[in-house]
Amino acid sequence: MARVLMLSSWVGAGHVGLSAGALAAQMLGHEVLQLPSTILSNHPAHAHVAGRATPPETLAAMRDAMDGNGWLAGLDAVLTGYLPSPEHVDMAAETVALVRRRSPGARVVVDPVLGDAPGGLYLTEDVAMALRDRLVPFADVLTPNAFELGWLAGHPVQGLADALAAAGALTEMAEVLVTSPPADPGMTGVLSVGAGGVRMFASPRLDGVPHGVGDVFSALIAAGLPVAQALGHLNALIRASLGAPHLAIATAAREWTAAPPLAETGDA
Repeated sequence: MARVLMLSSWVGAGHVGLSAGALAAQMLGHEVLQLPSTILSNHPAHAHVAGRATPPETLAAMRDAMDGNGWLAGLDAVLTGYLPSPEHVDMAAETVALVRRRSPGARVVVDPVLGDAPGGLYLTEDVAMALRDRLVPFADVLTPNAFELGWLAGHPVQGLADALAAAGALTEMAEVLVTSPPADPGMTGVLSVGAGGVRMFASPRLDGVPHGVGDVFSALIAAGLPVAQALGHLNALIRASLGAPHLAIATAAREWTAAPPLAETGDA
């Protein structure tokens, strides 16, 4: 089983950020160290929310304590997710560099949480630019959605050809796993672009899916699961959670953890 350090948001109620990805990886038997970039009561889409960003210096002190205890040695991966300020991005980049010194074989998975269509960026542009310039170059694997892919590459993504061109602009740095890429009507999935070529994994687009799906996917990739197996688990979890306020990570664990891999659709 993998040992993974995850840096992202955390909520006290529901399953998004670390409260989704870390829990899902743990349900599959992986060991997860967590650094919460923000601590909130719940996802901000609900009527009431409270909490705040964790000061970067606090996160750095937590990281250094973990390091002092010897826990950053022997890591298999580090995952970065939601980072609310340029200072948080700097702290994440420093953490990645430290992990690579302590665990030279660790993969770096960057989930570039920037925004989505049609609303665009939901972070300020200085945060987005910091993430693009200071953190993305460290990545072995990137897991952007179609909007984030276009923003990072400077190639707006309207169709599959655009997605391939934008991903191609980033593949010299990392394998790119595009979540919710342009697809046939009623379909979604993941477009994989990297040294292994171009692959598409398609599945039906469903209504009533709770927040946190992308966080689970990135966490399973960081834990070392192949894309097909990560999507097999994820699709089963989605179907068990339709219409619910939160992903059924714990309550439907017996079902989704036993799911088989999702069949590859073929070359894009």
